[in-house]
Amino acid sequence: MCGIFGCVLKDGPAAPLIHSSLKMLEYRGYDSVGIATISDGTVNMKKDSGKIDEVHKILNLDDLPGAIGIGHTRWATHGAPLKVNSHPHTDCTGEIVVVHNGIIENFLELKSELTNLGHTFVSKTDTEVMPHLIEETLKQNPKLSFEQAVHESLKRVEGSYAFAILSTREPDKIICARNESPLVLGINGHGVFCASDIPAFLEVTNKAVMINNGELVILKADGYEIKKISDGSQITREPITIDWTPEMAVKQGYPHFMIKEIHEQPETLRNTLRIQDHYLDLLSTFLDRANEVFLVACGTSYHACLAASYMFSKLAFLPTYPVYASEFLEQHGKSVNIDSTILAVSQSGETADTIAAVTCAQQRAATVLSLTNVIGSSLTRISRVYIGTQAGPEIGVAATKTFTSQLSVLAQLALKLSKKRGKISQDEIDCLEAKLQLLPEMVNIIVTTQEEKIKGLAKKYVNAKVFFYLGRGISTATAYEGRLKLMEIAYIPSIAFPAGESKHGPISLIEDGFPVVFVCPRDDTHRTVIGNIMEMKARGAHILAIIEEGDEEIKSLADDYVEVPKGIPAVLSPIPYAVPLQLLAYYTAVEKGFNPDMPRNLAKSVTVK
Repeated sequence: MCGIFGCVLKDGPAAPLIHSSLKMLEYRGYDSVGIATISDGTVNMKKDSGKIDEVHKILNLDDLPGAIGIGHTRWATHGAPLKVNSHPHTDCTGEIVVVHNGIIENFLELKSELTNLGHTFVSKTDTEVMPHLIEETLKQNPKLSFEQAVHESLKRVEGSYAFAILSTREPDKIICARNESPLVLGINGHGVFCASDIPAFLEVTNKAVMINNGELVILKADGYEIKKISDGSQITREPITIDWTPEMAVKQGYPHFMIKEIHEQPETLRNTLRIQDHYLDLLSTFLDRANEVFLVACGTSYHACLAASYMFSKLAFLPTYPVYASEFLEQHGKSVNIDSTILAVSQSGETADTIAAVTCAQQRAATVLSLTNVIGSSLTRISRVYIGTQAGPEIGVAATKTFTSQLSVLAQLALKLSKKRGKISQDEIDCLEAKLQLLPEMVNIIVTTQEEKIKGLAKKYVNAKVFFYLGRGISTATAYEGRLKLMEIAYIPSIAFPAGESKHGPISLIEDGFPVVFVCPRDDTHRTVIGNIMEMKARGAHILAIIEEGDEEIKSLADDYVEVPKGIPAVLSPIPYAVPLQLLAYYTAVEKGFNPDMPRNLAKSVTVK
């Protein structure tokens, strides 16, 4: 997630405050930084890739003149982390300056249109279309004010955004706008501030104004106006007092980053659904040509690959082989060749075992494709084609939004490939695509309706010595991921198996009170899962089932259950069904007195083999 800060001060300079405020947003993760101010009718700007302190040491971000300015820390989604792609971005004249957090879905169409009208683009970002769009709007309608031109331009933009925009035409104001990406104002007697998050201005004021979706804001040194983007009508909203400490503010009031990131999943899933179609089309074209496809990853990303192997098989009739990256060289290193395709999946794009695996495959002329959350990472540089998951930085060591975001992209790839191959009907594809669009809200429903119940289950089972996690079909991957979460943050030994394999050894461990977690979507495996539950109950197990809402059969058998909304196709079920298991692991860790953000012996990015 990018970080935005802007200020209009009664007395300058603005640049040192912008610099220090961006430092307060470093926790959001970033790869570049930039600041722009206006003084004497001229835009002054400094930006580059790298950390704030590194860039400041070279450029001195504090010496930009002017009492008004905007700043930005960038997390790359379109275009590599290079100076040219760093924000702020300007129009052809250099008079309009924009910073942006979000994803402009229709930027390719807008860019093509503006290029045909003579505009010159210098970056690979989606953001750069906005200053050019405002420039063109003013060119076509020279009598419009700066605010009116921004308002008209916003009507053309599709996707998520928080914008902060300057113009030398009206150098005393910042225009902001929000749709889905966060935006908040700060107020004190010396000026007005806009930011992606409250910590940016908490050291100078605790008076905040929350901006809602679909709102445009005009900031001047003596105050602010809020208007609806839809019709321009004015909105009155008074500041509130923030009583968070800076540490609490960084976590938006949540006690840990992990629970904050669990709650962010509806937003991150929406962002994955904004991935440009041509990237999905290109990557699926390579998969379609492949003679053999290996899905290579570690940890949580491997579980996403395991689920994806079911997706590709069921939707595109493409056999794929999920492989732990740490085992790839020994198992397949000498057999891959020019006809092999590797789809590597990694949150950081720097996981040592994954990099070693794809480097070996590349040396043997295999095609390397990848899915990662960090554009510009080692994995993206090795890959022939890559897609960014657009989940934003994940600070909690235990991956949560990483898993669901990866699955969303992999499901989209499987559907795109299915279209190319014509293996399932268009009606079925349309239905699955519609269901995929509903998943962000379904995940939101799970978190808001089931969280308190799961807290109670964590209290009930906190003293269990060991857990079983069982599922059938694609739910096996969900069970593996639930098991991993509990082990890594609550330190409870846990075992996951395909439910059909449980009677081949693991069932011997069952005794009275032994907790067994079943992942039970209402799919083709439902009847056999019921049989597995009965086998476990007969030996005294306590059954905790993750079920579809209204599944009375399993409710009658389970000791405890958590409900997931109806109507989720089996092939998409790991995305929502993983969320209760994330919450169970989190609250169990908290009950045991552990910090789930800092599990012992673990690191966020494993860069050693």
